[in-house]
Amino acid sequence: MLSVFAGLGLGLSLIVAIGAQNVFVLRQGIRREHVLPVVIICALSDALLIAAGVAGLGVVISAAPWLVIVARWAGALFLLAYGIIAARRAWRGGAELRADPEPREGISPAPDAGRVATATRTGTRISLGPVIATVLALTWLNPHVYLDTVLMLGSIAATHGDERWLFAAGAMAASILWFTALGFGARYVGRWLRTERSWRVLDALIAVVMITLAVSLVLPVLTP
Repeated sequence: MLSVFAGLGLGLSLIVAIGAQNVFVLRQGIRREHVLPVVIICALSDALLIAAGVAGLGVVISAAPWLVIVARWAGALFLLAYGIIAARRAWRGGAELRADPEPREGISPAPDAGRVATATRTGTRISLGPVIATVLALTWLNPHVYLDTVLMLGSIAATHGDERWLFAAGAMAASILWFTALGFGARYVGRWLRTERSWRVLDALIAVVMITLAVSLVLPVLTP
């Protein structure tokens, strides 16, 4: 059990830090759009990466560092593009947290009664396909996921010997707990996002985070 808790603690310490993936999950949770598929994809992706690290993929990455360089540039370009899109949303506006009436059988809804808050952007809802493509890109094009989740976590798991898969199970549990809490818990901050202005501020912050992360990915390559 010590290996399980060790994996749980390390997994949480690596995943809780603010990053592009967490920001996207948070935004989807606040908008209440396709939260379950996003959470499943993030947790399942982490589980696959953790399993790969424990199984020895970290050795391959160490032997072929160019793979990380390719992922670094691809991830930076994607984050930059996503940041520009978020900045465009912040500039144009058009999103708000709208309360829609929830009908009750045999009862006419009274004002402010039985109402649920849903995030909308000019009355439209993003389809599932683009959301899945985005979360997959934010997950698998992030070079840090290979350095942290695969290489570092895989190396530490190896120190647990025969219990390395218990360590991996703890790290996988950390991902499930975190993404579930982040995705489904985000709705409780919706009360502060009922106006278009608040959504523009949120998108502006997302743009800053994404563009900053994009620059941080390529900066080590560009600077001697």
